[in-house]
Formats: sequence, structure tokens, C-alpha cells
Amino acid sequence: MKTTSFSIRTKLRVEIVSITDRVNEALTELGGVDGICTIHTPHTTAALSINEDDDPDVRTDLARAFDKLVPEVRFDHAEGNSGAHLLSTLVGVTLQVPYLESRLALGRWQGIYFLEFDGPRTREVRIYFP
Repeated sequence: MKTTSFSIRTKLRVEIVSITDRVNEALTELGGVDGICTIHTPHTTAALSINEDDDPDVRTDLARAFDKLVPEVRFDHAEGNSGAHLLSTLVGVTLQVPYLESRLALGRWQGIYFLEFDGPRTREVRIYFP
């Protein structure tokens, strides 16, 4: 199995970053021709998702909605970021995506998003493929 990773520096508490190009670059650099890759972020207050990546308003709309999705709930976790843990659990930290000729096999409008729920932070994304 081949693996690589890259860092993302977020600037906002809730932020959505398109990482499609970076994943495609990694597949090309490591010589992944055809197969299925696993994309993973090893964080408990972040997530990964596939969604429309043509109109940047989708990202800002989703970030605004995620920010409002978890109402004020009394959490016992002392760090004050339990809402971010909940959102990470709901969205998920791992994707499996097919690729053909070293490019993600996504739909016409689709892209890979890194979702930050507890920023700003420096985060890691890992890619695994055969």
C-alpha cells in the first residue's frame, strides 16, 4: 500500500476547504493508476465530504448551516468543543473514492471537502491506495 499526507491550515472556527486538486496531485505523484483510494483525516473535530465543488457559495452555505446545526447544548467535555466532535461524528473522517488514470472518478460537479469544525488549526489529510 502507498500512502502520503498533506497539511491544511484553517483560518476560521467552521471552514470548508476544497482538497480535490491536492488529492489528485498525490495520486499522480505516487503513481496510482486505477483503483480505490482511502482519504482520511486523523482528527476528532474535523471531517471529510464529497459535495458540489463548482460554486464556492456551496461551501459558505454549508459552513453557515453546520455552524447553526448544533444548538446550545450543555456538554460536559471541558474543552468547549463538543459540538465540533458531534459534527465530525455525523459527517465522518474517512472517504473511499475510485480513481482512474491517476484522477479521482468524481461526478461532474463533485469535489472533496475538508471540513473544519474547531479552527483555526493546522490539520492533516492522509491518502492510502494500493
